Amino acid sequence: MSVTDFLMDFAFASLFILLGQLIRAKVRFIQRFFIPSSMIAGFLGLIAGDQVLNVVGLLQKAGIENPVFFSDSISSYAGTLTIIVFAGVGLAGFSIDRKNIRSEINRVGSYLSFKMLATALQFSIPIIFSIVVISNLFPEINYGFGILLAAGFFGGHGTAAAVGSTFSRLGFADANDIAMTFATAGILTGVLGGLIFIKIATKRGWTKYIKDFSDISDDMRTGLIPEKDRESMGKNTISSVALDPLAFHLALLLLASGLGQLAYNWIYSSTGLDLPTYLLAFLIALALFYICKATGIGKYIDEDVISRISGTATDYLVFFGIASINLSVIVKYAVPLLMLLVFGIFIVVINLLYFGPAMNRGSWFERSIFVYGYTTGVFAIGMILLRIVDKDNRSKTLNDTALTGALTTPPEVFAWGFGPAMLLHGQHWTFVAIYTALLIACIVVSVLFKWWWRKLPLDRPSEEEFVARETAQRQGQ
Repeated sequence: MSVTDFLMDFAFASLFILLGQLIRAKVRFIQRFFIPSSMIAGFLGLIAGDQVLNVVGLLQKAGIENPVFFSDSISSYAGTLTIIVFAGVGLAGFSIDRKNIRSEINRVGSYLSFKMLATALQFSIPIIFSIVVISNLFPEINYGFGILLAAGFFGGHGTAAAVGSTFSRLGFADANDIAMTFATAGILTGVLGGLIFIKIATKRGWTKYIKDFSDISDDMRTGLIPEKDRESMGKNTISSVALDPLAFHLALLLLASGLGQLAYNWIYSSTGLDLPTYLLAFLIALALFYICKATGIGKYIDEDVISRISGTATDYLVFFGIASINLSVIVKYAVPLLMLLVFGIFIVVINLLYFGPAMNRGSWFERSIFVYGYTTGVFAIGMILLRIVDKDNRSKTLNDTALTGALTTPPEVFAWGFGPAMLLHGQHWTFVAIYTALLIACIVVSVLFKWWWRKLPLDRPSEEEFVARETAQRQGQ
């Protein structure tokens, strides 16, 4: 592969992404379902490829010699971009605001238990279903198949690419295409399903901050923000006379990503241990964050800029992930893939409609639809759904997400880092037992701490109203 091939691959990817945004901005049918522009672009790229329309073949038939189109390397971009995405997560660091924890312990604690349970559900029940049912019906399918659902649903295309590449190194060559399919289906499930549930919730009085689905702003539908509502992407922390601020932040991300690759090479050559590169990049970026923070450099790192670079990498990752899906692999695994997909959708719906109101007292739907969104696609899908029902974050969902993030990350990192090897090397029941125990622990803790509100009506008051009532009762006493 030449540098020119690399340039043209991203040039054509950019063309499709721009077309995707144009379609999102102009086609009302697409707007109704909030399908991300990068996903639209990915489908366009897949259709234009040699598996469907075969644009190259058509150009050759038209008399054009050696037409330029995607190189054979586009399937490898998603895994590489994943390293940058996870480095961005690590470089953002963790921050926990302890100011109001004591006064809000019930709300935060119950939400933490709910998020942990959402994690444990996808890393236990679907994998058990895959081992007990799918692997018995289709003996050629290995025990790692089940975690690919979580890789796509819970992790999105970035994690799907990372876990798929890890499985490929372990001998499961089709894992990447399967994981990407689950990720694509997951985002569609998150967006389409989320909109359906929001419509139902507004009609039944479950939502507390929106009364009608038609209240959604135009910028969320089209993706185009009007001038009066535009905000800055980030702050200039470095003078452009010395170094462009974007170059400074990109350099930090690429440094962490490169060190992650070097660490993988060294560990693998020295010990034979096949750790995921994205995990090492995440850990190195996290260490780099704390080093910068301790030395004073951290105040020159703008989290918004890091987030924008990471978001850009994610958009291209989604495109390459979908555009490079091998349709023959999907056809090969069509029946077991569909079985696990349906089962996975059932799990996230149960989490939304049963555990959501049971483990969140006030504003249960707003908090639950956010978790539903990011456990079927990516964090951004959760944000889209939350913004529809609670644009001012009055439910404090984002606050509690930030507070609990440091505690919910380790179970995820362990699953992505060690799950594939454990499932393929005879430790599948050990892996399942760990997350089944976590699942049970979440329910037990919620009951013991009286964070179980299943008996309350679904149209119950918001958290603000509950707090106001409790305050009035205390003052009356």
